[in-house]
Amino acid sequence: MFCLQKSEIKAKIIDVIEKSKEQIIELVEKIYNNPELGYKEENTTKIMAEAFAKLEIDFKEHENLSGINALYEMDNPGPKIAVLGELDAITCAEHPDSDPETKAVHACGHNIQLGVLYGVAASFKKAGVKSELSGSLNFITTPAEEFIELEYRDQLKETGKISYFGGKQELIKRGIFDDVQISIMMHSLNLDTKKALIAPKGNGFIGKKIRFVGKESHAGSAPEKGVNALNAAVLAINNINAQRETFAEEDRVRVHPIITKGGDIVNIVPADVRLESYVRARNIEAMKKANQKVDRSLKAAAMAVGAEVEIKDIPGYLPLLNNQDLDAILKSNLLELIDQSELAVGGDFTGSFDFGDISHLMPSLHPFFGGVIGDLHTRDFKTEDQQTAYILPVKALAMTVVDLLYNQAEKAEEIIKDFEPKLSQEEYLELLEDFSSELIFKS
Repeated sequence: MFCLQKSEIKAKIIDVIEKSKEQIIELVEKIYNNPELGYKEENTTKIMAEAFAKLEIDFKEHENLSGINALYEMDNPGPKIAVLGELDAITCAEHPDSDPETKAVHACGHNIQLGVLYGVAASFKKAGVKSELSGSLNFITTPAEEFIELEYRDQLKETGKISYFGGKQELIKRGIFDDVQISIMMHSLNLDTKKALIAPKGNGFIGKKIRFVGKESHAGSAPEKGVNALNAAVLAINNINAQRETFAEEDRVRVHPIITKGGDIVNIVPADVRLESYVRARNIEAMKKANQKVDRSLKAAAMAVGAEVEIKDIPGYLPLLNNQDLDAILKSNLLELIDQSELAVGGDFTGSFDFGDISHLMPSLHPFFGGVIGDLHTRDFKTEDQQTAYILPVKALAMTVVDLLYNQAEKAEEIIKDFEPKLSQEEYLELLEDFSSELIFKS
């Protein structure tokens, strides 16, 4: 039944990838030129659907949601491995390639993820090795990774179109990951002289929408008759700043509020002032503790001026966890493609990824690849080296999949057996509900 050596299978895969470079690059560029924001990725979904239709890989579009779900099965039974790619762009009006109307731009490299996902799919479909491997590949394009446009997502939630602001959260609840046993994806990052980075850590976060309610009065002739909600907001930010020395260094706490509404007009004492913030930390317990301190800071600010504060917590993302076995397999494959000096290990990021949620449920792999310059989410982010940014990750991830599914998927089965999830799916959904709360504090 099995005829080829693992090295021969990898060689066939690499050959297909080399021959598919043009199509991979074309897809990445096409998506780059059609940026869309979360839960609005209609054109991007269409582009991915057309690409998989040409590959003749069966797929379905997510029901009442952007994105597709494609399944490629080997000839032999075995575990299901998901390969993920994110559909949405970020807003960055200053970027030269941002959409003039929506200000959307792929300044986070999600278009590259989709090209890599397509490249992996094409390599297995065209290489003719399905009789040599065991299991299946589930190619899932996920919407709304960027945690933005909260008012819009609030509307979607209120009308019952979504339950969660994050796309992977939504897909988990809908059962898309129920029978997935391992998940892998990649992310782009400016790595300077390095070409790849493995075993990164990342923060989780809780999202917050805050409204201070005061009392309006004429700001010039009768300010004493008002209750200044803007003063409460400024005090709240200062209170949060006073908490920073209480955050343990190893918890990597980050809190960064912004004022989204500072009042109505300049000659009225502000009575309606609004903020948004994330409360980030390296583990779930630290997220909860830091969030309690932020809430305490908000309440104290309201009390100081006699205002009211409304606090709405929104479940953000969980910290990104590593699976050492998957990292080790990827590393061995990368060292066949690049020099040791071009590989970095163990990045520490205080940003957040919704793939962190997946990593609490199953063995997960989330490396970074270079070939881009500029910081994420800035006007300077762009691709500099297509080979490193687009093609290297396709090769590395495809080779890793071969290792996992070769010899009756022995390695994948071993990793699945040894894995102890931090949360069951039921516990995970309960945690999201715990992170969803609304309170009104009246001084």
